[in-house]
Amino acid sequence: MGHVFCIANQKGGVGKTTTSVNLAAALARRGHRVLLVDLDPQGNATMGSGVDKRTLERSVYQVLVGLSGLEEATLRSESGGYDVLPANRELAGAEVELVDLPRREFRLRDALAAAPSTYDFVLIDCPPSLSLLTLNALTCAHGVVIPMQCEYYALEGLSDLANTIKRVHANLNRELRIVGLLRVMFDPRVTLQQQVSEEVKRHFGEKVFATVIPRNVRLAEAPSHGVPGVVFDPRSRGALAYLEFAAELERRLGVAAPLAEAH
Repeated sequence: MGHVFCIANQKGGVGKTTTSVNLAAALARRGHRVLLVDLDPQGNATMGSGVDKRTLERSVYQVLVGLSGLEEATLRSESGGYDVLPANRELAGAEVELVDLPRREFRLRDALAAAPSTYDFVLIDCPPSLSLLTLNALTCAHGVVIPMQCEYYALEGLSDLANTIKRVHANLNRELRIVGLLRVMFDPRVTLQQQVSEEVKRHFGEKVFATVIPRNVRLAEAPSHGVPGVVFDPRSRGALAYLEFAAELERRLGVAAPLAEAH
């Protein structure tokens, strides 16, 4: 199934979905076969990929509770160039239903394992909480990409998430690791953000990606058009940053881009 990564942070509003959608589109533009799994009942990654969550016949909910296979529920994001396992509000009910199901923490892993290995990258957009949905993501992932804003409470939230990842690594998934921390919505004019950024680099060292995603209005506008930001305005600062982030992720993993073109 290739590289399986969670985009996770237990704090809300830190750019998880923006990162998931734009990283998926950036990797697809570089020639990779990508599956984006929307594991948030809000379904924002689904809508941001140009898929209408209100008209879904099948979604990740049906996959998790055993009513559908992964292939049957997967749709194509024509705007992004990648596949989507979509979500809508039905997924909120899965939290309750999963409790009584066998292998409740491994439902997503089992579904991915049963599907043909056709993807270079599987990206999982996690909800902003430690729930059975997030546990399903963490138990099937090879690593976690953590988007974070350089704000006052960021380090406390990172410490909580790092401890969660350690517990999952010890008890449920020995392959799980932190791939790296991605600084998003960054404004270098704000002194506090610069200070927190330096503190994060001191604390996490090489785990911090060199790429920084700037605060960018074009990235914020893109979801209302159902298009990833890297497609909506490819020359915007935000889009260029996510394309560079995709290239940095490839370098960190030792993976070559199938397309020779450099963005």
